[in-house]
Amino acid sequence: MSAFVSAEAVRLADLPQRLHEFDTIIDARSEDEYAQDHLPGAVNWPTLNNQERHDIGTLYKQVNPFEARKRGAAMAARNIAGHIERELLDTPKDWKPLTYCWRGGQRSGSLSLILSQIGFRVTLVEGGYKAFRAAVMEDIPRLVSPIDWRVICGPTGSGKTRLLQALAAQGAQIIDLEALANHRSSVLGAIPGLAQPSQKRFDTVIWDAVRRLDPKRPVFIESESKKVGNVAVPTSLVEAMRQSPCLNLVLPDPERVALLLEDYDFFVRDVEHFCERLQVLADFRGKVVVEGWQASVRAGDIEPVVHDLLTQHYDPSYLQSMRRNFPQFEAAKTIAPDDHSTGAMRLLAQKIIGEMATPTAV
Repeated sequence: MSAFVSAEAVRLADLPQRLHEFDTIIDARSEDEYAQDHLPGAVNWPTLNNQERHDIGTLYKQVNPFEARKRGAAMAARNIAGHIERELLDTPKDWKPLTYCWRGGQRSGSLSLILSQIGFRVTLVEGGYKAFRAAVMEDIPRLVSPIDWRVICGPTGSGKTRLLQALAAQGAQIIDLEALANHRSSVLGAIPGLAQPSQKRFDTVIWDAVRRLDPKRPVFIESESKKVGNVAVPTSLVEAMRQSPCLNLVLPDPERVALLLEDYDFFVRDVEHFCERLQVLADFRGKVVVEGWQASVRAGDIEPVVHDLLTQHYDPSYLQSMRRNFPQFEAAKTIAPDDHSTGAMRLLAQKIIGEMATPTAV
């Protein structure tokens, strides 16, 4: 009697609620496709790797589909065999994988067929990654809409990210867009050695973060612009943030300078990298000003440069942007930690949460 068990398909509408049911989520696409974006928690088992996918695509166009399918099948069989030998020889029969490729077709279908014939209960994503991507973009506005967003505002260096982290440590719900984007959201915000995600990946990690929120509890988020570095925040989230109540975080200028020197310590360690990044500001502040900053940095006099960046470059544009884009900013409650330290931010977070939990007197 055959051990064949056909793979079932999971509908996209049911997918978020069912992801926890699977022991492993397998992306059968190539390494580059997987790197650009993938389902939350997925591992990459390429049915065809980058070079093989390119070669088969070329053969398909330049020779004929039949020859391409023959060679592609041989490559896929070898790769699938390798995945089985590497990952599954000690796997029990009750292992339940979820598989997908670009459109739920040949690559994940080939993998699923063999896994099913072994006797595993395999599930396919209906429509593959392409359908998943479309569903994510459709789902984000629905998820964003009912949430009670609380926007942490404040000029550069006021400690918005530190406060978000402190709120999260105290059990509050947050979305940290800068952490998701691997960028500190300014001209100087690129983090050395840390690449930003693709736009598709950024959309997916936002969707994954928002879908886990409890809409019955407020969610704190920083007052980001439409872009964080090179990636764009979904329009529905930007619009929701801009219509939400604000908290205005303030710190004295010396504390802001000290905070930035801690958070951007890589500029202190690599002076030439700092000078290179400052060059980007020449179009905004003028060549003479930027060259003066660079000379000070090379002389080891960094604190005055950071102070000038805050007061001459960031602060004026920040206030203009907030007044233009956040209607509730003028009515924002001012919040101020004792200093820029993580301890002070923890105490401020406790105070904010405590005030939220205390009923307003009538």
